[in-house]
Amino acid sequence: MVPIELNGTPLGGGTWKVTSAASDLYRLTGADTDIPSFIAAREGRYILTAENEGSKTHVLVNVKERSGKLTSNIASVLDYMPAPGQFVNVLPEYEEGDTHEDMVRKAGEWLVGDEAYAITLGGWGGYVVVGFDHTIPNVAGLRDFRINGNAFDAADNGRPDAPKGGSCEPGIVMVAYDRNKNGRPDEDEWYEIAGSGNFTTKTEAWYSIAVENGNDTDVFRDYEMTYYRPTREEPEESAEPDNPLAYITIKDYIRWTDNRGNNEYKVKNVYHTQTYYPAWVDENQLTFHGIRLANNAINEGKFNPGINSGSVYFVLYSFRYGYVDNSSNVDDNSAIDIDWAVDREGNPVELPGVDFIKVYNGVNQENGWLGECSTEVERGEDLHMQGKRIPTLEE
Repeated sequence: MVPIELNGTPLGGGTWKVTSAASDLYRLTGADTDIPSFIAAREGRYILTAENEGSKTHVLVNVKERSGKLTSNIASVLDYMPAPGQFVNVLPEYEEGDTHEDMVRKAGEWLVGDEAYAITLGGWGGYVVVGFDHTIPNVAGLRDFRINGNAFDAADNGRPDAPKGGSCEPGIVMVAYDRNKNGRPDEDEWYEIAGSGNFTTKTEAWYSIAVENGNDTDVFRDYEMTYYRPTREEPEESAEPDNPLAYITIKDYIRWTDNRGNNEYKVKNVYHTQTYYPAWVDENQLTFHGIRLANNAINEGKFNPGINSGSVYFVLYSFRYGYVDNSSNVDDNSAIDIDWAVDREGNPVELPGVDFIKVYNGVNQENGWLGECSTEVERGEDLHMQGKRIPTLEE
């Protein structure tokens, strides 16, 4: 079965509600208007009823299966621009002469369909925009979609009663409903999914640990960061084997500045020797805008020197909900409820569903020999088409 939508038809006055439904996988929005929007993920008969001054109006919506084969997975990649990072130019692979359009196409070849491969978004701000070939319905009480990443839990932490964490590199989620049906996400159609850390970190289970560790736990909702093309790619002289910085080949590698007055560098490590700056970009600087989340990585080896890699063992702690690459793909908390969408001021918005999804890296932090936090993105899923019922959070 596939999502069917009724939108833009004046139905008269009154408050509308669904009084008979072939399935509970539907959404009615704008119920107090003359032009409500109704979307269903299953075929069958649905009856919409409005009562106004004692009289009732009934509308029968007969949902038939749409002709043509649709997919529950990502159907297109509209844009792709990673920020500098250790997997950039590798996931997906850049080849000499590739343009921005070529890399968008390659990202699509890796992400579209069920057999998807992970692409990197690089450092903070790097993003990808994907589209589905149908509107994913916003079903009340259920989570609606999932964008996979490569997050995993720590095999060994060493901290008693440790919060959930491991390799969690949260990507912030933006969603757009194609209200005007022009086949593209217009600027005024984007809303953010209000993940648990989009406004404050104090509700996260690892907040006190991060404060103890001296992490930057602030959230900046108007963050801007500019990366500058590196002036060198060749390694510096090798460090001593017992030097804790032996994994670094270039310490002052890619300079970055932000609108908070910071002027620092990304490092280059021994594990990835290609340029970390997107090789297809002609400009000598890249600027990104968005929300910067709190730093969620802690060197647990510093507190528990007997575990794993001795004094350098970073654990990247998981935010509670609302992000990509923040929980394992089989964890319910990797799934997203469209009802978590808010506007810029944090006010909830009611969307019938979404057609486009943007994911961008929300954390700016270096993690020792693990390198920078770099959100990875893989397969996308319409959970309703796949028959997966994951309840939303109840807080």
